[in-house]
Amino acid sequence: MKKIVLAYSGGLDTTFCAIYLSRIKNLAVHAVTIQTGGFSEDELKNIEARAYTLGVKSFKVIDVTKAYYSNCIKFLIFGNVLKNAVYPLSVSAERMVQAISVAEYAKELNADYVAHGSTGAGNDQVRFDMVFQSMIPGIECITPIRDLRLSREAEIAFLKEHGVEMNFEKAQYSINKGLWGTSVGGKETLTSKDYLPESAWPTQISATEPEQVELSFKKGELINVNGKTFSHPVAAIQYLQSIAQPYGIGREIHVGDTIIGIKGRVGFEAAAPIIIIKAHHLLEKHTLTKWQLYWKDQLSNWYGNWLHEGMMLDPTMRNIEKFLEDTQKTVTGKVFVTLLPHRYIINGIESEHDLMNSKFGSYGEMNNSWTGDDVKGFAKIFGNQVGIYHSVNNNKIELTHE
Repeated sequence: MKKIVLAYSGGLDTTFCAIYLSRIKNLAVHAVTIQTGGFSEDELKNIEARAYTLGVKSFKVIDVTKAYYSNCIKFLIFGNVLKNAVYPLSVSAERMVQAISVAEYAKELNADYVAHGSTGAGNDQVRFDMVFQSMIPGIECITPIRDLRLSREAEIAFLKEHGVEMNFEKAQYSINKGLWGTSVGGKETLTSKDYLPESAWPTQISATEPEQVELSFKKGELINVNGKTFSHPVAAIQYLQSIAQPYGIGREIHVGDTIIGIKGRVGFEAAAPIIIIKAHHLLEKHTLTKWQLYWKDQLSNWYGNWLHEGMMLDPTMRNIEKFLEDTQKTVTGKVFVTLLPHRYIINGIESEHDLMNSKFGSYGEMNNSWTGDDVKGFAKIFGNQVGIYHSVNNNKIELTHE
């Protein structure tokens, strides 16, 4: 039997793929689940047990949570990446690392085929396909749900015919949990005006009293929360998430343009990612120069969009990552945050690299580095070309009053 590696999550689509590929296509199915911080140990055990009941030849869990951070999340933090100023790329970033890991496993097994359960209506099909065509161009990609243009009802009918027992009742909301946030999709997100009800959010609000949180960064990476030092930033992210998510912080609905050209809405809760990005950004405002911040904004926005659209393997991404990492040399210090129900306050920072230093002056009050005459000369030279333009063109400058 020829070997096929199936990116397997245990849901309806990948359950269909496992049965279809083994019983109809007569392939030896090697199922692989890529752990990026979203599954508990019990969930992984249940996924494995279920996979074997479907007749897969083998099942494997590949934990790439730390690699996910080091190769992706770290740069989203360095770049303060929020797509459309809202979304921390919770799912899109995760999918890229999962696709790369599946491709590597297919090479390791010397597989004849690789498969994923994406439909023809979303972004993930493009992300997986582009990674596979770059990393394993000699291995054919089979996508049963997309290729057969199956509806959910058709999948259920097929599985029932083959004796598969599972809860076929569609959950009211589709939830995807990962290290960098949890997405929530449901009937309200299919509209342009309705907001998700309280019951739809995976984490209910249970914290109501204000709480002070101290975040310590070293060269742009979160290493300490409330005086507790972690061996790896992943643990720091998870710890902050456990503290902040019960406040309902980081809930939002993202409206964006998909890779395939349509607009879509998705809810998400991402307390730790949002707080980390905002805290990190404030620390940068104090420790980086004006032009470092400017160019970071330009490149980070492009980086986030390109990652979202499945282009993680573009070599330009490695170039930008080197730039982003280089900017973090002085981004070290503490950020003080107040947590409250539905919101947070970034109070301020403390850093030995703080460029807001009274030694050089206090904005709006006192300067210690120049004289009034220095400023007069600077203003004269700085505005010289604009003055020449208006003089040459005899422009009469007037304010419009309506």
